[in-house]
Amino acid sequence: MAADTLSRLLTRLPPSLSLPAPAAAPPIPPPIITLSDSNATELVLSAASEHGFFQLAGHGIAPRLADSAESESLALFELPDDRKEMQFPRNWPLGFEPEEEDRNGESFWLDDSATTELTSLSSLRELTHALEKVGLEVVEMLARGVGFENPFKGGEDPTRLCSVMVLSESETTSGGETPSGGGFYPYVVGLQYQIRRQKKYLLPGSGSDWVTVLPEVESVLVTVGDIGQVWSNGKLKKVRGRAVPCLEELGNDKKRNISMTLLLTLPLESTIAPLVSDKQLEYYCREEKEEEDDEKRSGGSMKFRSIEMEDYAWRVYHEPFLFKDPLDRYRF
Repeated sequence: MAADTLSRLLTRLPPSLSLPAPAAAPPIPPPIITLSDSNATELVLSAASEHGFFQLAGHGIAPRLADSAESESLALFELPDDRKEMQFPRNWPLGFEPEEEDRNGESFWLDDSATTELTSLSSLRELTHALEKVGLEVVEMLARGVGFENPFKGGEDPTRLCSVMVLSESETTSGGETPSGGGFYPYVVGLQYQIRRQKKYLLPGSGSDWVTVLPEVESVLVTVGDIGQVWSNGKLKKVRGRAVPCLEELGNDKKRNISMTLLLTLPLESTIAPLVSDKQLEYYCREEKEEEDDEKRSGGSMKFRSIEMEDYAWRVYHEPFLFKDPLDRYRF
């Protein structure tokens, strides 16, 4: 009798705040787009609007460069902790992030100055610049496709563009578990070079179920982030956080547990707001009315309030938004 009572009590306990395990559905191949295609802009817009992620071919990044950058990244994680903290002092969000209870493994958050100062990171710096070039091209395609003026257009203006390379070492999990939800950071687009055949977990913008994807080797996996969705006034779907390696299939190979993600984001003093023009709003209004005649809301209005980047970035980085989209509180 006591055992039955205990069993009923346990079933009523609140769910854990760890990330929900991915469903056992087979991995899906992200839409693949070749940058040189004449209709690449239309394909990028379609994939970003439908999924919030896609993979790129024909990006010009050599496999040897990615391999060398990964080796340099691995060497950073093998440094003693005091060296990590001395060479990469924490100045949030940049610097060395030690392993904490709410995160899996250590991470380095590096801007261009961090890789420039160390000659031992020359390949990582080159990969960062190559991914940034691809990312800027993607943002320009999205801007043209959605119909907003690209804030990054015209080059690497530090008052408008902030590139952060995130190196993360994840611990191997078992039983289909996934890393915890700490360490999210808002971005426009995120880019990962696919060095080897490896499944990735993506957490869509709404809901709490992971999606498992399998990008092609030597492709670049692109995810749309919070800022990209707000800029598009909700036209684009997004991914919450970064793509996470599927670790249960990797065993004890620690080198293969390192991921390198470039985030194109904004300086902390920025304001995030929809960038679509009035003309585009009117177009989307007509488009949505045709698709959703029974919906009472006005599809052509602004869907997001203005957001202060620093406040929002701090909140999503330190709070586990596992079951709710953090942008919900800023929606009209």
